[in-house]
Amino acid sequence: MYDYDLLVVGSANADLVIGVERRPGPGETVLGSDLSVHPGGKGANQAVAAARLGARTALLARLGDDAHGRLLRDAQEAAGVDTSWVRAGGAPTGVALITVDPSGDNSIVVSPGANGRLSPADVRESTALLASAPVVSAQLEIPLETVVEVVRLLPSGTRFVLNASPPARLPAEVLTACDPLIVNEHEARVVSEHASATPLDGDPASWAKALLALGPRSVVVTLGGRGALVADGGGAAPVPAVPVRAVDTTGAGDAFTAALAWRLGTGETLSDAAAYAVRVGAAAVTKRGAQASFPTAQEVASLDAARARLADRTG
Repeated sequence: MYDYDLLVVGSANADLVIGVERRPGPGETVLGSDLSVHPGGKGANQAVAAARLGARTALLARLGDDAHGRLLRDAQEAAGVDTSWVRAGGAPTGVALITVDPSGDNSIVVSPGANGRLSPADVRESTALLASAPVVSAQLEIPLETVVEVVRLLPSGTRFVLNASPPARLPAEVLTACDPLIVNEHEARVVSEHASATPLDGDPASWAKALLALGPRSVVVTLGGRGALVADGGGAAPVPAVPVRAVDTTGAGDAFTAALAWRLGTGETLSDAAAYAVRVGAAAVTKRGAQASFPTAQEVASLDAARARLADRTG
């Protein structure tokens, strides 16, 4: 019996968010809204998103011993995430500077802070934790050598999910452990170009095929408003989008990854887990903020019911 449904190893940032009419070009200054501060970071976001859906979730991360760190820890605990393995100290809490335009699209610059101090030694001190969940999820806002250590110490039979964001050159031992490797269109190109002299071209199915050739057991390419595409040794399949009015896309990819990783741990197929994750991501973009936008399982079910009623009326 596992202690958790999902273990997230990753980053935790304070999100400093400003709304803008348009994002500035080089050398340009634009006026924005009042600054708002929210708990964020890809690892912390994924942990909260999974817990909000009902998954028993733990987070291995590092925070600064400061006000932003207290904000992040409080947000994790309020969502039901086990923070027993969250370290404190070494540097200030990481910060993400985020601008959001009227369409809901965002641009993000991250100062890693304490995230950069989450070390292989922290992972080695947490080997019991790695065996406590059927799925371990990681991202690349922490040092790559820390992700490598997770892969090296991962117990046999534990599934490893990697959201390769921000994209980086991935060593073969990480690529071959991914099941799945999750990337958006930009990340797919960068990961592929780091590992191969052949640039990605064609459609997402061809991208997924090229990424699979690098070693992952499965690949998921997220396509924003066009849904997603899943691929493994049996072939590739599209996952249709859920039409919604996007208000803020911040954190939507994290909500998708969390939902996918959790459902894979329950035994769902990759396609079914991705279909659920698309619905979770769609619900998240209808609200502002990252963690504040993450839906509960009941809210996802309500979205499904609303879509079914609409289909009945129009069909």
